[in-house]
Amino acid sequence: MADRNYIFRVLAHASFDKMKGAIDAVHEKTGKNKLLIFLDMVQCTLRYGAGYYDYQVFAFYNLTPKQRSTYVTRLVSKKLNEFLNDPKYSSIFENKDEFYTTFHDYLGRGFIELEKASKAEVEEFVKSREWLFGKLKDKECGIGCERIHVPDYPDFDSLYRYFKEKGFCTIEDLIIQHPALQKLYSNAVNSMRIITILDNWGKPHVVYIVQKMGLNGSIVDNNCLFARVDPETGKIAYPAHSGDTTKGIIYYEHPETHVPLVGYEIPYVKEAVKMCLKASLVVPQVRYIGWDVAVTEKGPVIIEGNTFNAHDFWQLPPHTPDGIGMLPVIKKLVPDFKCHYKG
Repeated sequence: MADRNYIFRVLAHASFDKMKGAIDAVHEKTGKNKLLIFLDMVQCTLRYGAGYYDYQVFAFYNLTPKQRSTYVTRLVSKKLNEFLNDPKYSSIFENKDEFYTTFHDYLGRGFIELEKASKAEVEEFVKSREWLFGKLKDKECGIGCERIHVPDYPDFDSLYRYFKEKGFCTIEDLIIQHPALQKLYSNAVNSMRIITILDNWGKPHVVYIVQKMGLNGSIVDNNCLFARVDPETGKIAYPAHSGDTTKGIIYYEHPETHVPLVGYEIPYVKEAVKMCLKASLVVPQVRYIGWDVAVTEKGPVIIEGNTFNAHDFWQLPPHTPDGIGMLPVIKKLVPDFKCHYKG
């Protein structure tokens, strides 16, 4: 009953303009009657926990009931997060200062926490560095991140004042990515999202890897483009997809650097997998984590860990040619995860 109540609250507060946009997009792509699309969307919400966004980006309009039932939809993702992640420990991942302290050994770079450090300590940290990277405390998706060129400031006082005005919580070294990642896109650190789950017996598993890539001058790789990576070979397994998943744009090469993507080998993938499996045991109360991992010439380093994993980019049509989502994989690892949505 609680799930049904939540579904009806979601429907009640849905953006009907956005829903109409999704219906129009599906109609344009398929030619199907708009009323029938709407009714099918509502049925998918009630039956599979899929909103109109899921319906559009997962191409539910092309899938059978059996296929639809395999997807980690918006509401299934919410339930999975609540089931696997103890909220009392979530702040470790949501607060950058806490995360950096807890996962210090996995970062591979110097950093300083501005809320804890004295002005003299910050000055000592800054004086030997030409470039820094600033991050805001509780933001995500790269919001507020900034690359800082220290010589641009006439003195430390003006630089320190800028830190405070911007509200940075953490100042850290720039990550110098591996030449193979630099070749893909040079203006941002192109990170992998590696998703781990601790199974019912406490054993960690990597369930999915995507390689993210920057685009259009962005200094971060969020919401640009991404492609699935084979954890065994370290190669990009399928064409990349647009970061705005509603656009459904497919890239066989990076649109700016023109590097062919399918088969492109990402270095140190096995080492990155091993690192994330180990890191996932540090806070075992949080069992479902999306790690952002950069690769340097010396190996992988962790950028951050996310307790709310975007449920879309690991189940999109270009990366799921059989039309099967990730729910069967998750149920094998967590058989006591109960979800009433069935095909």
